[in-house]
This record gives sequence, structure tokens and C-alpha cells, in this order.
Amino acid sequence: MITIRRANDRGKGDYGWLKTAYTFSFANYYDPDFMGFHDLRAINEDVIAPSRGFDTHDHADMEIVTWVISGELTHRDSMGNVGILRANEAQAMSAGTGVSHSEHNESAIQPVHLLQIWIEPDAWGKTPVYDQKTFPLEQRRGTQQIIASPDGRDGSLRIGQDMIVSILHLEKETSFVLADLAQKSLWIQNIAATFRIQDAHIRPSDGVAIENEERVELFCDESGDILLFTAPLK
Repeated sequence: MITIRRANDRGKGDYGWLKTAYTFSFANYYDPDFMGFHDLRAINEDVIAPSRGFDTHDHADMEIVTWVISGELTHRDSMGNVGILRANEAQAMSAGTGVSHSEHNESAIQPVHLLQIWIEPDAWGKTPVYDQKTFPLEQRRGTQQIIASPDGRDGSLRIGQDMIVSILHLEKETSFVLADLAQKSLWIQNIAATFRIQDAHIRPSDGVAIENEERVELFCDESGDILLFTAPLK
């Protein structure tokens, strides 16, 4: 089964300094048909204005993955971590028993564009952990590059859930087959590509939910990155 979540159908928020789109119910946006996708709880596409950001706030018992599309995001947390995330970089934070952090765009001129992802943990009350890594574009051209996994495979960030988060750069006028999907759930969050899946055209910021399919083939019309979230069906 393939279900498409169009970008224009997402929840929207405009707070002046922050423009955001919610794939699933989040904050003041509520849609009973889009509460999440299995253990995937949130995919928020944020654009943060220059010299603005999220002041210090708390999280607990959530796996939070951030992927920066453009600009720079400065992270500070109560564990003493300070890091600057740039394009082609991801962070993973296991909030566990509780962590406070802030996320700011410290540029005076350039906005930062990012995806903030929340994943339900496989257990509550873990010790909080933070990490960030660079994932070069060259390593995902025409192939899936794993950016987060439960075991840190292939140099990926560790998360506390049986889910593989990967990124794929689709090349124009090529196709890519996603196979071995039986008994798995797959969410595709398109970042910038334009591609076809079966008879549907998928445009930037669209999402695609896939369940109970053996394989799917993506036909790329315009090159760009897509994020994939793969997990066993429960």
C-alpha cells in the first residue's frame, strides 16, 4: 500500500522568526489521520530566520534527529555539548531521562532550513546521548547512505529504536529500486527531488508511506535528496 502526503496538505505555522510545516500532528496542528507513522512521530520542515532560534527547552524520552538542508544551526545542551550543524550534517539526540537544549541560527543574514525528526524510543528512561556527523553528498549519489541506526552501522549516528534512517541522492533520468520491503514500513520524505512512484508524481517536500509492498521503483525526473525511514512492521 502506498499513501502520499502532499506538501501543501501539511499543517503550517508562521511565527515570524520561524516558518514550519508539520507532516504529522504537532504543537497546535492536529489531524487524527496523521498522528505519526509507526514509531515515526514528527517530521517538521523548519526555516529559521537570521539571528533567531529555539531558546532553551526540555525534552525527555524521544529520539530526535535533525538534518540541515542549508544554513547553519548552533546546538547547545545541558550535557555540555556545543556544535554547529551545516548542510550535509545530522545530529541525533536521545533525550532519555531528560535534557535541555537550544537551537539557534547565529547568522545575521542567512536563514537555516532543516528537518527536525522525532522517533519514539524503544525504552524510556535511558541516559541522554548527543552526537553529530557529516554525511558527504558524494557518498549518497545513487545509493542509500545510512545516517542513523540502532547499532551505528556504517558510521551512522545511534538511535534508540529499530529504525534505519538513510538519505539518497536521486540522479536525474535514472531509476532506483527499493527492494526487500516485505514485513517493513517505509516512509520517504522528499527533500528536493522530483520523481515518480507507480503513477504518482512526487514533488519536493511530499511524503510517501509504503507498507506491505515487496519492492518499489523510483523514476527520477529532477535530481535531489530524499530521506528514508525503514523499520520492521510491528
